[in-house]
Amino acid sequence: MVDNLYVIVGLGATGFSCVRHLIAREANIAVTDSRIHPPQLDEFKKLYPQVPLSLGAIDEALLSKAHVIVVSPGISLQEPAIAAQIKRGVKVVGDVELFAQAANAPVIAITGTNAKSTVTTLVAQMAVASGLHVKVGGNLGVPALDLLTIPAPDLYVLELSSFQLDTTYSLKPAVATILNITPDHMDRYGTVEAYIASKQRVYMNCKIAVCNRDDVETDCKSTASTQKIFFTLSQPKHNEFGIMNHNGESYLTKGDERLMPVAKLPILGRHYQANALAALAIGYAFGFSMPAMLATLVEFKGLPHRCQLVRERNGVTWYNDSKGTNVGATLAAINGLGSEISGKLILIAGGVGKNADFSPLVPAIEKYTRSVILIGEAAPILNVLLKDCASVRLAKTMEEAVVLAASLALPGDSVLLSPACASFDMFNNFEHRGNVFTEITQELA
Repeated sequence: MVDNLYVIVGLGATGFSCVRHLIAREANIAVTDSRIHPPQLDEFKKLYPQVPLSLGAIDEALLSKAHVIVVSPGISLQEPAIAAQIKRGVKVVGDVELFAQAANAPVIAITGTNAKSTVTTLVAQMAVASGLHVKVGGNLGVPALDLLTIPAPDLYVLELSSFQLDTTYSLKPAVATILNITPDHMDRYGTVEAYIASKQRVYMNCKIAVCNRDDVETDCKSTASTQKIFFTLSQPKHNEFGIMNHNGESYLTKGDERLMPVAKLPILGRHYQANALAALAIGYAFGFSMPAMLATLVEFKGLPHRCQLVRERNGVTWYNDSKGTNVGATLAAINGLGSEISGKLILIAGGVGKNADFSPLVPAIEKYTRSVILIGEAAPILNVLLKDCASVRLAKTMEEAVVLAASLALPGDSVLLSPACASFDMFNNFEHRGNVFTEITQELA
């Protein structure tokens, strides 16, 4: 072991943020990456030619000299070279742990299988509307370490993935939440229980936990002393955020206090109503202005690739939900849109399945879809599952899928790209997939 040597594993955006952070603090560092040409390589060599660098495989000899190993979220702790060092007792951390050790303002920490980015963005906008100076990032946008500034902001709002939480120990959020949990990343965690335990780490050391009353696995299990605030799509209890009906109209409410009509939300679907309630509960827990939060909800138009309305054509609406990379996200999109439209859904799904169990989709597909169009690696698996409960078609390309959807849809229907799968078999990432879908859709005559 070399005295106080930090070995950074992975030279993507997160790894490079760790390099900058540690060098600014005059730490002794080295870098290794399994790739020959990682994304930040050229800039790294230009700025830090003196830093030892090992490429093409994770350098086990270098790891054996580490005092601390800093892993990027995309690298599993079960990676043999990493696991061997953990077994030896070497400390393994991630960028969020380094952030937590240096953070100089309160933190709101947001995780969940789905809707993290939407709720993180909503909460940040609510904070700004409440007059706070906010830094927002983490798993979304700016790496956590790049948010550290002098002077400090009033508040950090962090989106955190399960992978980031796996290597975080010192974070003490003022408010923390798990929005929802459905099985995901089973190719990395192996069991649902392991995945849930990873998500539950967000509540360690938090002051107030915001939990989803409709999803028992989001309930804070860390300490009995943690204050809890709940949100629900049902009638709320005292001091909970939920939905109630009054004179035939649905309202977002806090307890029995009506806050605003659901009809004022600019985005359709009960999945978005849950996002709005979660953001209200988080903001209330931190002390945001309620009028500012409600104004933000009315103005917020959503994020790209998340049930994004991209076109209306011949009475058919087209939605890009390419961020629906797991079963839970697609299920929320089908139920959320399917219950709001007059017609049926034409669903485009498929991609890299990540060892997922797709069977929870069956009841919603039976109820709300006119047809399902399958693409990508998981198409054969999904076809076997769905062929007896839905009208299923196969397409080799996104263009073929879009043209086929246009031929099947009737006025009042919606075409929904919500793949329930990762994108890497056919596209660079979910954004690329969504952009291709949107471009083809907008070019339809």
